[in-house]
Amino acid sequence: MPRITKVFSFCAAHRYWNPKWDENENYRIFGDDIRLHGHNYELEVTVTGPLNPETGFVVNLMELNTLVNGRIVDKLDHSQIEKDIAWFKGKQPSTENLTIYIWREISSGLPDDVKLYRIRLQETPTIFTEYYGPKGN
Repeated sequence: MPRITKVFSFCAAHRYWNPKWDENENYRIFGDDIRLHGHNYELEVTVTGPLNPETGFVVNLMELNTLVNGRIVDKLDHSQIEKDIAWFKGKQPSTENLTIYIWREISSGLPDDVKLYRIRLQETPTIFTEYYGPKGN
């Protein structure tokens, strides 16, 4: 089956901190990222499914835009992830955790015949995380 990828972007801030550790241990593990800082994230959402014979599409991109913008971009954009997004309570705001959160939010809103294949989240030019869902596709 064909796969299609749509790219989205948002800006968000975060801070790494483990309350079980003192400042020295936090700094040893997270370095300068214990300070509040932000990123311009690039999110790739890849879906797959049968082609609709009437449109030739796997998914209606206007519907995908509405879903991803409503459930992800509008919530994360200009947020402080670990403070503003309830799902992150007790979790680090890492790209790894972000991809899991994004998958959970998007997958349940897709049409029945469209499956989420991959989430790719780029945090910096040298760091990105790919997630293929809880079953790993």
